[in-house]
Amino acid sequence: MIPLLAPIFRGELAPLGEGLQCAPTPPPDAVRVADLLQPGPRLAQVLHAHARFRRHAGADLRAVASAWTLRYVEVLLPPVVAAASMLHHVFPLAAAQVWVRLDDHGDVIDFHLVETGGARRGATTAERYAPLLWQHLAPLFGALTGLTRIAPKILWGNVSRRLEPILDQGLQLTGGSAAIAQDRAWLLHEADWPGTGANPLHGTRREVTRHYEGRDIPLRLHRQCCLYHLLPGEGYCGACPLAPQHRKDETEAEEESEG
Repeated sequence: MIPLLAPIFRGELAPLGEGLQCAPTPPPDAVRVADLLQPGPRLAQVLHAHARFRRHAGADLRAVASAWTLRYVEVLLPPVVAAASMLHHVFPLAAAQVWVRLDDHGDVIDFHLVETGGARRGATTAERYAPLLWQHLAPLFGALTGLTRIAPKILWGNVSRRLEPILDQGLQLTGGSAAIAQDRAWLLHEADWPGTGANPLHGTRREVTRHYEGRDIPLRLHRQCCLYHLLPGEGYCGACPLAPQHRKDETEAEEESEG
């Protein structure tokens, strides 16, 4: 674990902090993210390995790309968000500065840096999160969209889905830090991003009523469907906006799924 993260990722949280490592030389089995995204077969080979793991056949790899991305950001986000929002420290996260290790199924094991970046006290949310969003995730998602034709909003919706509970936990750990609350509001609820236009993390979470044990319980749905139900043996998750019980109408559901 990167030492500056150790005070945050203690006890049962420790495995979340191990997803990002730093050493002068990356592990020999790690691939630089920028190299993974270069034109050629490497990223496609990763997705096909993951498709075989998921027992998915056929040319449509959108659901495979989405499932792969959920794991990718599940590993990457906790240490990055903890540093950016709790410590105001920014890691060098451009695709050319990060290495990733993948298992035989194409799933992410961990990420590696060769330097730790630096403190950015006084920097805005946009400044602290720009390397993650625009220099790392944006080119990754562009490559995935080019390979699979998955709608970018599904991939960004996966990021929001993983990001929100991390920020919520940060609020709990800090007793309601105003700085973290501001980051949360800005990242998830501001429609525009300075200098780039729309904020891809922004999206409405529709609320429905769920009847359980004689009571009506409000349920907030995810911003986007992750397409997990298209994988063999899988179904809709309980908060999927496209689950039959949650659909507003068939036309809207089809439009959202196709992006």
